[in-house]
Amino acid sequence: MPATLVQHVHSTLKENDHPYMNGAWTPNFDEYNATDMEVIGEIPSDIDGVYVRNTENPVHEAIGKYHPFDGDGMVHIMRFEDGKAEYRNRFVRTKGFDEEAAVGHALWAGIAENPNKSLRPGWGAQGALKDSSSTDVVVHAGKIMSTFYQCGEGYRLDPYTLDQFGPESWVPKGGISAHPKVDEATGDMLFFNYGKDAPYMNYGVVGPDNKLKHYIPVDLPGPRLPHDMAFTENYSIMADLPLFWDPEGLKVGYHTSKFFRDIPTRFAIVPRYGNPEDIKWFEAAPTYVLHWMNAYEDGDEIVLDGYFQESPYPKPLEGMPPSAGLMMAFLDEHSFKPKLHRWRFNLKTGETKEQRLDDRVLEFGSFNQKIAGRYGRYLYSTTSKPGWFLFTGVVKHDLETGKSWSYEFGKGRYGSEAPFAPRINAKTEDDGYIVSFITDMNENRSECVLLDAADIEAGPVCRIILPHRISSGTHACWANASDISHPGYKTS
Repeated sequence: MPATLVQHVHSTLKENDHPYMNGAWTPNFDEYNATDMEVIGEIPSDIDGVYVRNTENPVHEAIGKYHPFDGDGMVHIMRFEDGKAEYRNRFVRTKGFDEEAAVGHALWAGIAENPNKSLRPGWGAQGALKDSSSTDVVVHAGKIMSTFYQCGEGYRLDPYTLDQFGPESWVPKGGISAHPKVDEATGDMLFFNYGKDAPYMNYGVVGPDNKLKHYIPVDLPGPRLPHDMAFTENYSIMADLPLFWDPEGLKVGYHTSKFFRDIPTRFAIVPRYGNPEDIKWFEAAPTYVLHWMNAYEDGDEIVLDGYFQESPYPKPLEGMPPSAGLMMAFLDEHSFKPKLHRWRFNLKTGETKEQRLDDRVLEFGSFNQKIAGRYGRYLYSTTSKPGWFLFTGVVKHDLETGKSWSYEFGKGRYGSEAPFAPRINAKTEDDGYIVSFITDMNENRSECVLLDAADIEAGPVCRIILPHRISSGTHACWANASDISHPGYKTS
């Protein structure tokens, strides 16, 4: 299995029993290039593009309590072309990563610790965290953009080589949240940010030339904790959710979240290039939503799918100290119980209708990005291990018929967010593959699997063995080679 170790990053971590620094979450410190890897099955020749995944890999001993979302970003790619595959992985060289490398220890406390313990001013909505750029990844204007969930600078990498171009120059003072959205039909990237200062949220559009084209305030009643957004062909959708930092705690410097069950969920719907006065607000049942799926226009209505949490502020998991138990519960989907849900907003009457689409615990879904913002039939959700932030399988939903099909990765095998990769010259919406990195604790290795999206129950079309076992993480995306080439793009 030809693999080149490009670099080993020195770590100051000590042996520990932290659940999110061991097992499937054991950090990686080696950066590889690998080709001609062992393949079980046959790599299909009818896809051309790159699978990109972000993970959290803490390099230094934490200042106080460690939360897995504090870890340094590491991007992994698998490039597919002509029936061959190439793997690479690199740490994202953020400003915080470089500053800590220079001094040889952590400089910033994480989200589970008092931010006053940070040794230098930080980034993000709290204003004192390290922007680890370890949450999300998209491919826009020919480059990967990695982002941090509590707002950061946005870092660009080459999607094939993982060469790095640093933070984006157009990112506004408030940063950019995780989950910017790329409209493949136009090349626009839509984004938002949030923080502790009025207007508390902003929304913007970056064109296919990677230039900021539009940026407006979205006034909220106070600091909020949105995580995701959605869009249709003509509109963008942001959310004001009733789980946010306790205002009383903020007065004394504590960033403790609280669920306000008597406050409705609110949605801000604005034309893509609209102004603040064009925003229409809709109310719905109180909940928290980590991730929205597709949205589209249906006559006078906008239809939005996402994962409605039945218990946004779960009880701490038992058998551990309360603070650790609460952290584990917020990472455990079976504690906060996200369910696939649909919202319909009538732009003429202002009415909101809601519908439960599936009663199973599901999250971290994907769909064919070629139909993003437009009507789509199929959605692919992940299932999870109770008590853990680990993905155990995929569920395919037919949103027209209500039918579904499932595939489980297998005992001791944990996947990554699994986007849809269309076949070259695809004929139908589900004509393609579901792609995932699997961490196999039985074999102490990792692999990349492709599932036929039209028949996920048949199991992997192929399994590509990686040169090392990689850590679990958060988000991933697929980018077609035809969407990556943008010769007019200028790196920052």
